[in-house]
Amino acid sequence: MSRRPVPLPAEHIPPGTPEWRTADVLRWLDAVPSPWAHPLFALLALAVSVAWEVTAAPVPACTSAEPCGSDWTGLAVAVVLVLSLYWVWRQPRLAIGGLAVTVVALAVEDGVTVFARPSALAYLLATGFAVAGLGHRLAVAGRQRALALEAAGSAVQPLPDAARTFRRGRMSFVLAALFLTVAGFGVHQALGIADAYEKRAVSASHLSGEVTAVDEDDGLLTVTAEGRTYRTETAFPEDFPVDTRVDLVVDGDQAVLVAEPYDAFGWEVLVLAGSVTGLAFLVNGVVGRLGARRLRRGPLPVLHVMVREGEEDGRTWVFAADDTEGRRPVLWFHSQYADDDGAEEAEDDLGTDDGDFGLDKVAQVLRGDGPAPPLREAVLYGAPYTGAEVAFVARDDEDDPEVAVECSVTSVKPAVPLWNTGGQQARGRKHPRRPVEEIAAGLTPSAEPRVWRAHGFSRGLGAGLLVVQGGGVWAALEDGPSWHWLMLAVALPWLVTSVATATTWRITADRDGLWVLTAWRVRRVPWDVMLSVTHREDGIDIGRAEDDAVRVSPTGWAWLERRLGREPGAERVADELRALLLRPDLRPADEALSDRQGMPVGPLLVALTVLWGATALLLL
Repeated sequence: MSRRPVPLPAEHIPPGTPEWRTADVLRWLDAVPSPWAHPLFALLALAVSVAWEVTAAPVPACTSAEPCGSDWTGLAVAVVLVLSLYWVWRQPRLAIGGLAVTVVALAVEDGVTVFARPSALAYLLATGFAVAGLGHRLAVAGRQRALALEAAGSAVQPLPDAARTFRRGRMSFVLAALFLTVAGFGVHQALGIADAYEKRAVSASHLSGEVTAVDEDDGLLTVTAEGRTYRTETAFPEDFPVDTRVDLVVDGDQAVLVAEPYDAFGWEVLVLAGSVTGLAFLVNGVVGRLGARRLRRGPLPVLHVMVREGEEDGRTWVFAADDTEGRRPVLWFHSQYADDDGAEEAEDDLGTDDGDFGLDKVAQVLRGDGPAPPLREAVLYGAPYTGAEVAFVARDDEDDPEVAVECSVTSVKPAVPLWNTGGQQARGRKHPRRPVEEIAAGLTPSAEPRVWRAHGFSRGLGAGLLVVQGGGVWAALEDGPSWHWLMLAVALPWLVTSVATATTWRITADRDGLWVLTAWRVRRVPWDVMLSVTHREDGIDIGRAEDDAVRVSPTGWAWLERRLGREPGAERVADELRALLLRPDLRPADEALSDRQGMPVGPLLVALTVLWGATALLLL
């Protein structure tokens, strides 16, 4: 029996506050971006085109007339590019500006004719596709805002006093300062290396000689100049073949190429990483603070809703006011309590007055046996739409007479994958485990054994891991015996098992139990020893009475499947197996023969791996 929602005292519901009912909620949920506009597609297109451009674009050779050094302009463009890829997911408006900057920078550096190069043209097209998707997402967010305002009508109320003093972004600003300081340190070190070279070059000897030998493996050149032989390092040995004339700066026994005076690449990478991370935190803090400030500007639309805190992720889920059982979430965000003194509450603060109660709550969370968070009646302040900031008033539980004010600390997101535009099932399922009655309704009794096998996503994952396995074997054997072989010996058993399982796993149900095919064997699990069937961490766990669970993993990639708007295939298998476990009348009446049980392919994959390794040793 479901618990009734925790009521909100009438005096805390502003007069005239409308209920956000299911009919309006469904219209709001229907205003989601089209499938093509999901940021994952834009990121993939941009990532592929950037990788192609980096590998295909001509790289000017380092010469004495134009030596290679620190390219701070190029590094700044790289920072903007990486940030733009991140903003495609988080900050659509900034992503549009950042991508425009990278296209302009490419055209300025090489001229407009650069887009005649296929890789540059591909990046331009990918950028256009990404910008079109970003514009579509912004337009949809505007549509959601209009629908929320329409549902709220003329009801507006000032923000509660506690929320007026709530501040966002402090931790983001602290982290931004930390990472930007690291980036500044990297700039200081890189400039120091350049200055040290300039000072050394003033008093050093400047010689010209010919390259007499090239060691491309170690990046060393042997140069003969004025009757003496010098060995110097280079990052691009292919640019200096034998008999090439080069200029040297010689200081004692040290000689460096004028074309490659110094190497600050490591510090430049630090500058890139620190700048991107620091600026990302800085922008997140500024955007959050501006959003919270907009909430305080004037009266806000209000909506009467239901809220619930997520059991596993701490999210605040919002439901329609007439959804008193919390079946269909509308949107979600993370929130924190707002107190009257304006302090921003720490994320790890339990907010309790009784220390013992707090410790008990922590223990319950760690054990996973605490009571499920209740559904609570609430008043939502602010028009909800994708990317918005909101606040709400609700009671924590029925035993607490006081109401609490909470403010969002992440932007509002719809409770659906961004490209999933239809299907109540896709929108309404918050908990992965469906009721047994719902599953059983889709199963019909059958005498024939039931068989579940690896689906498309699972086989795709297995194929990807197989490529990783083959590439790892080839790379480890390429340079002969080395410590890389130890890494291969550690990783290879896991890879072989994962590939074999992901591509060929099979579970067969008959009258007496299950036949479970994994990488190495077929295991028998009778019905009378089974305790549970669960889908967890991309695997299916079959609990048994006499020993540990039988685990089949990996069985797919649930995260990606959900992002594509699909129900994970292995999750559906686990649901149906659980229905057979709890409803014996649905179990098959016949026994599964050996041809229905499958054959392990782990040993075959080991043989193929050995053959692949032998081929690599013969060809390398």
